[in-house]
Amino acid sequence: MTHASKAIPITGLGCLCAAGGTVPEVAETLFAGQRNVQYRPARGHHYPVFQLASEDVPPGYFEGPECERCGRLAVTAAREALGHAGLTDEHLQARTVGVCIGTTVGSAMNNEAFYRLFRDGRMPGIEPIRRYLRTNPASMVARAFGLTGPCQTIVNACSSGSVAIGHAGAWVKAGICDVAIAGGADMLCNVIHAGFLSLLITDSEPCRPFDRNRQGLNLGEGAGVVVLESEQSVRQRDAVVQARLCGYGNACDAYHISAPEPTGRGLKQAIALALAEAQIAPNEIDFINAHGTGTPENDRVEGQVFPELFPGVPFSSTKGFTGHTLGASGGIEAVIAALCLQRKQVVANIGFEEPDPEFPGRPVVENTPIRGRYGLSDSVAFGGNNAVLILQEADA
Repeated sequence: MTHASKAIPITGLGCLCAAGGTVPEVAETLFAGQRNVQYRPARGHHYPVFQLASEDVPPGYFEGPECERCGRLAVTAAREALGHAGLTDEHLQARTVGVCIGTTVGSAMNNEAFYRLFRDGRMPGIEPIRRYLRTNPASMVARAFGLTGPCQTIVNACSSGSVAIGHAGAWVKAGICDVAIAGGADMLCNVIHAGFLSLLITDSEPCRPFDRNRQGLNLGEGAGVVVLESEQSVRQRDAVVQARLCGYGNACDAYHISAPEPTGRGLKQAIALALAEAQIAPNEIDFINAHGTGTPENDRVEGQVFPELFPGVPFSSTKGFTGHTLGASGGIEAVIAALCLQRKQVVANIGFEEPDPEFPGRPVVENTPIRGRYGLSDSVAFGGNNAVLILQEADA
């Protein structure tokens, strides 16, 4: 096939999650096969969570309470990505720079004192609402760096981070902005933790994506951000390209409020759209960073679809290292996919021991060499939302 000539350069990567507070730390943890899992009490039990160390979330960017944590995660990842890209304040002011951040929790769910007062019939005051409105993560990133380009927060369940990168890529491709800061950010809080426990899809042990005995997900938190940049901007400042975004697909199967369509119809459609934009064939995909939450339905669908569309292509889930970071997962996993392309290795799927006879797919259980040309990262979200990104090695 004729390969796309308009793949969008990715010049910067930023990430913080339970695997590490920076991209190099995350890479070291993943490729060393280390889990940094903690346990959070609920309902008389302690459930595994992948929580950030407090020192990894600098408080100084914005003054305010804990409810700004999600925005601080986004700003921290964006700061690292911009530094990695070599984009100074002077560069940013000379360009139209957009911000597109995906989230699920955002800063809406962590105002527990407000909820308690409201439940008890007392009037908690309007300040928590004002605080919430000020802490839109995309707006916080734009304010932190003085950016005046397009600014959007995507809330599309657990596909939000992937969708944000896809939208931002379209901005750059259309010439709406020269540079786009895109990805996802989400945080742990008690309301979300209790909500997922009530859905009965949370494992009481560290998660086991694609394993026969998997029981569900472990929640996590963090942010993953990429800097997308036009070819003209890259040439003007002689920037180093880390990878390229060459394909994006988004499709909703509208099957169920939380379960994926059993045949993977929506995921297949999103994959087809991404391959068409990238102008590559399925056999040119070298590895897959799976959504792989460890829930029975999600893993079954991906475990059927991948061998069908990409026979023999290695795939793995990295949620055994990061937990399920909800709206941040697509951003974090895009960063990880770029690292895999650079290292020409797929990260091992930690937690997998016994194959599931209900589907043929088997993740890689060791760091696995790849040719390193094209990687696919997918998100399979509540509401039937499916998003797929295809990344290309920098010098392809």
